[in-house]
Amino acid sequence: MSDSSNDKRRFSRVDFNTSTTISNGNHHWQSHLVDISLKGALVDLPEGWDGNIGDEYKVAVILKEDEVAINMTASVAHIQDSRVGFRCEHIDFNSITHLRRLMELNLGDAELVNRELSMLDHA
Repeated sequence: MSDSSNDKRRFSRVDFNTSTTISNGNHHWQSHLVDISLKGALVDLPEGWDGNIGDEYKVAVILKEDEVAINMTASVAHIQDSRVGFRCEHIDFNSITHLRRLMELNLGDAELVNRELSMLDHA
């Protein structure tokens, strides 16, 4: 029998220490990534940010000194304990390629990442 909290979290998370930019129109906030999965990202609450659950933002996770980033359109899934959880709504091909590689390197299990990628169609 499965636990309901385990059912909700079907995607592995990877702790990754890097900067993140959140933007909406002409507004931009700098933040720090707490963790990332194939389905979204958890970031520290940016100073001066006034978002609400369901709002949509561009989230850019910087991988290498502004040269490489994972870019996604994401909606606010939750705000809790000075952190914001974003649910990925759209991610471009280059970004999903970078994210997949990041997940494989940090999880050490390419097959697990492949299974989670196949679940994205059903999530």
